[in-house]
Amino acid sequence: MLRRAALAALALCASLPSVAFADDGPGGHTVGNSKNCAGTAFTITTCAQDRHTAPGSSGAKPSARKASSGGSSDAPKCSYTKMVPQPPPENLAMQDGKEQGGKGAVYQVNCPATDRIGTVWIPEGKNPAEPAVDPEVVARQAVDSMKLDVPDIDINPKPGGRGLVGMPVWMAVDRSATTYGPISASATAGNVTVTATAKVAKIVWSMGDGAVVPCTSPGSVYKKSYGMKASPDCGHVYKQASDSVPGGKFRVTATATWAVNWQVAGGSGETGQLTEVRSSQVALTIVESQAVNQ
Repeated sequence: MLRRAALAALALCASLPSVAFADDGPGGHTVGNSKNCAGTAFTITTCAQDRHTAPGSSGAKPSARKASSGGSSDAPKCSYTKMVPQPPPENLAMQDGKEQGGKGAVYQVNCPATDRIGTVWIPEGKNPAEPAVDPEVVARQAVDSMKLDVPDIDINPKPGGRGLVGMPVWMAVDRSATTYGPISASATAGNVTVTATAKVAKIVWSMGDGAVVPCTSPGSVYKKSYGMKASPDCGHVYKQASDSVPGGKFRVTATATWAVNWQVAGGSGETGQLTEVRSSQVALTIVESQAVNQ
């Protein structure tokens, strides 16, 4: 039978104060009582916002981070599973343990939120090291706090009116901070602060007739004095009437891609980029020129 200490089920939430071991009946001891940080006889889960001091020494470095698909205010969670049997003596974590006196065990660590996986030596009676804050996760929290609106479309001919086949269409969007940028926000986790700045990098217009028009500027707003001139930076010409499509109108969709550049304040100064996408739509009626005179 394994020793009672080897069967300990530990759970640590970094935001909570230190707690003492409490007898949990036959099968082991537990630390804390958070169901979100529950462990098993051989598995420890730790929830943390930052790494300050760590009693365990790492036998592997965090792997490269992948781009986040969404923000979350939850602390990253890592599971620590005691390795049975223990790794061979040449394992880095085992060597760390030898340097620390050899009293403890090697655990496999897996942090899905930050893609950290490897082995770590945990001295006997100590809690596992807290996972480091992923700056990209903090950057995502900053982005989530921003108000990034859908494109505010300004198109000519106007929705509700009628345009002509062969007549230049002018596409533009409002240039406010929330619809085009730039807009900035900061977020902090532990002692890591990240500032993110978002700005629309491009707008892709799906014109409803099969044409796709990419524009790297917000476009120019049409004025009557321009007459039949084409837009200098973001325009289109319909070659058929809208009664050729279901509903009798062209559904024009503007899809804005926001480029979000983030940087860690002070310290490492680590930088990165995230992407956000927003879309809006209007309907245009386009007719043949002879239909206007009927």
